[in-house]
Amino acid sequence: MDLVGTVVVAVWAMLPAYVPNNAAVLAGGGRPIDGGRSLGDRRLLGDGKTWRGTAVGTAAGVALAVALNALRPAAADALGVVLPAFPPAAMGTLAFGAMVGDIAASFLKRRTGRRRGAAFPVVDQLDFVVVALALTALAVPAWVGDTFGLPVLVTVAVLTPALHLLTNGIAYALGVKDEPW
Repeated sequence: MDLVGTVVVAVWAMLPAYVPNNAAVLAGGGRPIDGGRSLGDRRLLGDGKTWRGTAVGTAAGVALAVALNALRPAAADALGVVLPAFPPAAMGTLAFGAMVGDIAASFLKRRTGRRRGAAFPVVDQLDFVVVALALTALAVPAWVGDTFGLPVLVTVAVLTPALHLLTNGIAYALGVKDEPW
């Protein structure tokens, strides 16, 4: 597979994990997952991690995977690239794993004394990718092995931070986020 094909497959395969956190920001609010509880003198997660945001984010990722499966034949023909179909277990684990990764990063931020919204380089950009891929690898190992070869994984690791900063910058400019990272 050439470089363009690798980038297309990487973005296509990760879209159900890329979208959930954005959807959660737009639809969040409501009751925090941690219920306001603390561990020592710090909140477990903070007000930014809510049940509604997690549910909407996961649902958005699954819905996108369903839509991508429907669009796959036409997109593959138009792009000239063999695109992976998403098995049902991959749909849910990519989307939910992305949300769990973001929640885990929030927990780490609190433990390291960072406030809500504070930058946490590398962790902020790759937390959701690592957990989404790990959970998906447990659920559908053959699909992950077939889809995420080394070139695709490297592409995901390189592109994701750039995409993360770009989308957060746009959300900040639109007033949806309080910080541009």
